[in-house]
Amino acid sequence: MSDLLPAFDSPTEKLALRFPDGALTYAELAAVASNLAAEIAGRGRVAVWATSTLGAAVGITAGLLAGVPVVPVNPKVGERELGHVVADSAPELIMVQPGVELPAALAGLPRVDVVTDPAGVPAVPLPAEPGPEAPALVVYTSGTTGPPKGAILSRGAIAADLDGLAEAWAWTGDDVLTHALPIFHVHGLVLGTVGPLRLGGSLHHLGGMDGAALAAAVDGGATLVFGVPTHYHRLAADFENDPTLGTAVGRARLLVSGSAALTAVDHTRIEKATGLAVRERYGLTETLILTAARADSPAEVGTVGWPVAGTRIRLAPLTEFGDTSDEGLGAVEVSGPTLFSGYLNLPEATAASQTADGWFATGDIARWTPSGALAIVGRKATDLIKSGGYKIGAGEIENALLEHPAVAEAAVIGRPDEDLGERIVAFVVPAGEAPEPKVLVDHVASLIAPHKRPREIQYVDSLPRNAMGKVQKKLLPG
Repeated sequence: MSDLLPAFDSPTEKLALRFPDGALTYAELAAVASNLAAEIAGRGRVAVWATSTLGAAVGITAGLLAGVPVVPVNPKVGERELGHVVADSAPELIMVQPGVELPAALAGLPRVDVVTDPAGVPAVPLPAEPGPEAPALVVYTSGTTGPPKGAILSRGAIAADLDGLAEAWAWTGDDVLTHALPIFHVHGLVLGTVGPLRLGGSLHHLGGMDGAALAAAVDGGATLVFGVPTHYHRLAADFENDPTLGTAVGRARLLVSGSAALTAVDHTRIEKATGLAVRERYGLTETLILTAARADSPAEVGTVGWPVAGTRIRLAPLTEFGDTSDEGLGAVEVSGPTLFSGYLNLPEATAASQTADGWFATGDIARWTPSGALAIVGRKATDLIKSGGYKIGAGEIENALLEHPAVAEAAVIGRPDEDLGERIVAFVVPAGEAPEPKVLVDHVASLIAPHKRPREIQYVDSLPRNAMGKVQKKLLPG
């Protein structure tokens, strides 16, 4: 029996995967994936050219069934970063859809073309499944502070996390999940692809997210929607332009957002259009998902919910910033079964990520709300601003700015200041005509506290974001 993917013990004719380029039932997926698993069994690591396609999903499934660690390769990654990933992970082969031309950095790897047509392909016996401590995936981090690091995710960590989320979201094999997330990242890969397969449910991958496509998916039976804030921001506009789309999407069971914070404004817009409150969750590549807003509890805007089953979270004092008693801010540290096994080839970096008593230091700062939910303030390195003797979370200011109708997007940072230590600088994408900066400064001061007001407003056409919609603050204009 398979501990990670039990639905493959007795595969049925139920739909397993649907992508824009094809679909497979569990029986069909078991056939094509088991044959591929037999071909790659015994390898040290294998790569998958992780496009949002049926072939990539079959390759990932085959690697998991074979018990071989899978390295999902971002097809949009730059040449230098791709070279680093290949050299660091040293995969023995790469699985790819037929006809796809691979970059030069992958040309030296043996290539296995993934068959997705199940016609005439009988299922074959699967290799023996390794234990829960065995590595399942090596997922590379975004590399914001240096070359990307390969986070080793065990089979047991993935199973524990998905089971915890299933409990929080009442997620079962009866659910049809729909999304348009890339499948080289934890969100779209672990939650969005392995998740439904572990639970015996179905995945309908849209390829791209828009209101009409999502409404059609829900009309076709989708019950659960995953997205990132950029998706929901654009969906809100689609629903306002055509209210029938929002009504259709409102027939889903649950909307979930992650990978970055969803603004209070977009929470309100989505709920008004669909009647559904979006649930948020929080995690990192190294930890998988730590907290989740539950399906059976009211959504608490500005928070990421409660720890998933088995996960322990503590907020450690921000000692490098002096007294930490104000506002309950602390550094997020975590312990539990979902943690990664370490960084590939980087024992020193692995050790540095742990506290003296073995907890993982996320690098994020947060506070607990009265309900016991976690509210993320931001990254310690970029989002905790010490100004005039106060510790100030950038996220709170950004949310306040976004409540002004003239603000479409906002990012807040601290800049060195001789008087204040750091001054608060806000980069704002205006929604239409930009108001006088003082209007936004006074708006923030009236909503939260005068010492948290921006000292400088800079209007920009757009904010730099990565593939998951997270603002890259290091790329903001100097």
